Amino acid sequence: MKFTKMQGIGNDYVYINCFEEQVESPEKLAVAISDRHFGVGSDGLILICPSDIADCRMQMFNADGSEGAMCGNAIRCVGKYVYDHKIVEKRIITVDTRAGIKTLDMTAENGRVTLVKVDMGEPELISRLPENITVTGADYQFVGISVGNPHAVYFMDEIDSLNLEKIGPAFENHERFPDRVNTEFVRIIDQGHIQMRVWERGSGETWACGTGATASAVASILMGRTGNQVDVALRGGHLLIEWNRETNHVFMTGPAAEVFTGEYEPV
Repeated sequence: MKFTKMQGIGNDYVYINCFEEQVESPEKLAVAISDRHFGVGSDGLILICPSDIADCRMQMFNADGSEGAMCGNAIRCVGKYVYDHKIVEKRIITVDTRAGIKTLDMTAENGRVTLVKVDMGEPELISRLPENITVTGADYQFVGISVGNPHAVYFMDEIDSLNLEKIGPAFENHERFPDRVNTEFVRIIDQGHIQMRVWERGSGETWACGTGATASAVASILMGRTGNQVDVALRGGHLLIEWNRETNHVFMTGPAAEVFTGEYEPV
């Protein structure tokens, strides 16, 4: 089975072109191929599939085999893949996801995509503003935002020293979120810049999360901490998030890169 390893600011997935390949048990494959010691190593598995309602369809699976609805970094890589490999020969494309159809506007140099702007759709507030919560005996406040998947955003004065491997599971599996939740820890830098770390449900801490950056920017704007355009600094790089308040659509812009290709033999 041929695969391509790709990453968006360090959020890395294994991509399989299902225009050519068939995957029988994607949940099982995601667990095996994501293993960083015995597999290819990634934050999860992405299937790039044909679609009757869009230019292509993205199906994503986390490293634990659970299926996700949407990934902002992964969808930029999907856009790059289908353009660079001439599956779709136009720079504005649509991608079908479990969170709906997303529109991508791609910048290309010498026939290869370098930057992708994604219409993330309309954000939804799914909590009070803010909402109190107690996690492992400590009191916090969070802002719940959905951008096709649920996020809980926590504002903190300092996030570099957080031991997310230790505390992350308690936030992800809190009883307030029966379907689990993606958790963002955010430090406000100024009106146009924030720093973010993320604990993704089903994957743990990742170097970047596009939907998480979008949710964090929206939460920052709603709380009056920033303006409508926010540069989000993540462990793997930067994403630009813009919220058009007239249309209520949020746009995410960032890079996408191919790392290597190979063949994998499922056990």
